Amino acid sequence: MVGFISRKAVVKTPLVSSTAKIYGASVVCEGSVVDDMVVLGYPKRQGLMNALKQGGAQRTLESLLDEASGGCKVGKGCVLRSGSIIYEATEVSDEVQFGHYVLVREDTKIGSGSLIGSYSVIEGSCSIGSRVNVQSNVFIPRETVIEDGVFLGPNVVITNDRYPPSGRLVCTRICRGAVVSANAIIIAGVSVGADSFVAAGSIVTKDVPEGCAVRGVPARPFSTTREILKKREEYLKEGSCRPPR
Repeated sequence: MVGFISRKAVVKTPLVSSTAKIYGASVVCEGSVVDDMVVLGYPKRQGLMNALKQGGAQRTLESLLDEASGGCKVGKGCVLRSGSIIYEATEVSDEVQFGHYVLVREDTKIGSGSLIGSYSVIEGSCSIGSRVNVQSNVFIPRETVIEDGVFLGPNVVITNDRYPPSGRLVCTRICRGAVVSANAIIIAGVSVGADSFVAAGSIVTKDVPEGCAVRGVPARPFSTTREILKKREEYLKEGSCRPPR
């Protein structure tokens, strides 16, 4: 794979792989790492179609994508691991880390210090807060709002259409400090309250109150986040965690 860096791009870091592709007026700030086969500033569908209609078939693919792209922005000290793709009109703040093969569509903002796990998909027009921890294989659809300090466990699925495929998308919100455990499903339009807890495998069909712990199919309250945190503290006292290999 041969890399490409647009003449319109501003790249302030030397840590860019020779196989990375950077389109449009993208900006990559100091100290960031752009790994193998990362694509930055991939154009929106409509922009790409417009470029094709204007004689794009007569150009090279790289020049077509570059012309169609308005670029994206990557802040300072970010790590974008191999295979990740960020579309145009997306802003990634400082010290954000991606796993491998992350996809972030257009018009999305990701706050500082957030982690986005491998193979996760953020479908565009999303707001991701600061210090958000998204584990691997998480699906975040359009119009989703995820506030600061949220944890999304592996394979969490958030939806945005109550009667698919209706085409009428609604905002689904995960509020500040909420924990959503592995394999949970959040139904379109639901609000998961601040500092709440969703147990693994739950299907959340109604709003979750602040500080409440829910579980089951459909999810119902069974405790409080405060009680869950007490249990976690007791669990940690039972023995030290194994160091990562």
